[in-house]
Amino acid sequence: MTNRQLFLHHQAQTSPAPIGLEIVSASGNYLYDVDGNTYLDMIGGISVCNIGHRHPDVVAAIKKQADEYLHIMVYGELVQSPQAQYARLLSEHLPATLDCVYFTNSGTEATEGALKLARRATGRTDIVCCNNSYHGSTMGALSVMGDEYWRNAYRPLLPGVWHHNYNSPELINAINEHTACVIIETIQAESGVLPPDTEWLKQLRKKCTDTGTLLIFDEIQCGFGRTGKLWGFAHYDVVPDILLLGKALGGGMPLGAFVASHALMQQLTDKPVLGHITTFGGHPVCCAAGMAGMKALLNEQLIATVAEKEKLFHALLKHPKIKAVRSMGLLIAVELESPERVIEVLQKCLGKGLFSDWFLFAPNCIRIAPPLTITSDEIRLACEIISYSL
Repeated sequence: MTNRQLFLHHQAQTSPAPIGLEIVSASGNYLYDVDGNTYLDMIGGISVCNIGHRHPDVVAAIKKQADEYLHIMVYGELVQSPQAQYARLLSEHLPATLDCVYFTNSGTEATEGALKLARRATGRTDIVCCNNSYHGSTMGALSVMGDEYWRNAYRPLLPGVWHHNYNSPELINAINEHTACVIIETIQAESGVLPPDTEWLKQLRKKCTDTGTLLIFDEIQCGFGRTGKLWGFAHYDVVPDILLLGKALGGGMPLGAFVASHALMQQLTDKPVLGHITTFGGHPVCCAAGMAGMKALLNEQLIATVAEKEKLFHALLKHPKIKAVRSMGLLIAVELESPERVIEVLQKCLGKGLFSDWFLFAPNCIRIAPPLTITSDEIRLACEIISYSL
């Protein structure tokens, strides 16, 4: 059987019609398939590859750590240099109240850990979250996902979860003495790139503080320079109690984390002991890769280039069939008339060597979230292909 046949017959499928490209290598901003075709990558593994594919510093860090040790013990029992050093690096670039990192396998596990921490620390059970939000697909994360289409098949889910619209006063009014936490995306990505109103976010922070409710920001998709600042919340001068990280956190390797104050995180160490436990969370190779990736992001000053690249996309994405272009840095949604038109355009783009996708809660929008290393010439090429395909 060919690899494609093996893929279809022996791998669990996530949709009736997977894209199905057989990629044999990836480098920088490009993917290469088994037939010799080259694709300019406009989604970076869904905001994973912020510094491009196979950055040499990341590859070197992986090889070095692989020569030292791989998995040796479940997370948290032994001192492992990649974990400790990366936790320090992250803490050095976060507000003082976010100084303790719990590494997980993925972003969705970070969501689960944060929800558990909020319930444990507050002694409360209710959770307030947003419609059209995405925080992962395990049962707790699915409970706070903001779309009934995706949730309904897996009920019953967590009780006491209340969904309200992003940027709405109803969400703030729903917070009370029974609320353990509010969990929101700092920028709603899967809704087609919807940023918060600054005043609303400040009011949300105040209501959480006044009621003893923990505020969780999900930056799994918008962190690590994607929005033009290292963290999305840096645009709004509002700091969460718990921060969720993933995707670009691992430099291309699987890694997630939830971050809080040392005092808050200690709630998971007793009554019960092992309040959250993970075998492979914070895998040393993943932490070594992630730390190398974050250092490259900072040292190469890629974040400083995001604003100009964002402006160039806006200048070039001009076409009568484009209804709107929304963006926060290099997280961009190009709105068309229908989901069907988006699929048609994506297929034509693929035929011209441009790889892109759509959004879960905004299927009428083309997703643009390339590696931050994308060049001006590559942006021009991408926009030419999109315009041609339209």
